[in-house]
Amino acid sequence: SPGALRRAGNEEFRRGQYSPAAALYSRALEQLEASGDAAAEERSVLLANRAACHLKDGACRLCVADCTSALELVPFGIKPLLRRAAAYEALERYSLAYVDYKTALQVDCSVQAAHDGVNRMTKALLEKDGVNWRQKLPPIPTVPVSAQTRWSVPSAQAPGANTPSATAPQGEQDQTAAGMERARTLKEEGNELVKKGNHKKAVEKYSQSLKLNKECTTYTNRALCYLTLKQYKEAAQDCTEALKLDPKNVKALYRRAQALKELKDYKSSIADIKSLLKTEPKNTAALRLLQELSRA
Repeated sequence: SPGALRRAGNEEFRRGQYSPAAALYSRALEQLEASGDAAAEERSVLLANRAACHLKDGACRLCVADCTSALELVPFGIKPLLRRAAAYEALERYSLAYVDYKTALQVDCSVQAAHDGVNRMTKALLEKDGVNWRQKLPPIPTVPVSAQTRWSVPSAQAPGANTPSATAPQGEQDQTAAGMERARTLKEEGNELVKKGNHKKAVEKYSQSLKLNKECTTYTNRALCYLTLKQYKEAAQDCTEALKLDPKNVKALYRRAQALKELKDYKSSIADIKSLLKTEPKNTAALRLLQELSRA
């Protein structure tokens, strides 16, 4: 079945066998088409997976083609956007890579790989096209709110976005895999509770998770709960912890600004929003909050 082929492909991919993995994904796609199955999501995932194989093998144009097909089936998928961006970057098509990285950030502003990509492309385009490089960019699509995971509770991270090794200070967290896995489960249980509106219980889950693994998104999630519970000092504190792990984290800056506004520390709140806007100048929620603050 296509599902079994996909799992077999994932297994090959994990072992570093990218060509055999791509062949398995191709067979799964053929089966779906043969059965006339219009499973857009399934096909999109298979195309994005095959694109990852092409990227690993350096077949960047094939990677771009598969990602583009995947995005036609399911618009604004974070994995095909990031993989296509990486392929464009390797092909030195920096403006197209920039657009994809920026689009990925609109979908989920906590993906570190996209922040890093935007920074690299900005440097490359500045060197290539000079100070007016932005004028030569193709338009950046506007991601509909339905496809944004921004101010809601983030889902489990995209791969490579927040792996423990990326956020853990060296030596401080020589965590067992089991501990990490438990931390992730607790965080996801917290996310589910937030969706149900049970912020008090969610705080408990996030707190247990943070004992096992100090992760940026767990702090920003708990901060969101504290904001809802009107515990503004605790919310601000969690954002500060998150910013120690990821100094430009948009959610942490936004939520700390919200907390500081409620604590009537308007000056610090404005400072946080201004730092956020350096990363995302068009962030509408932040611009709105800045307007409110200038009236405060």
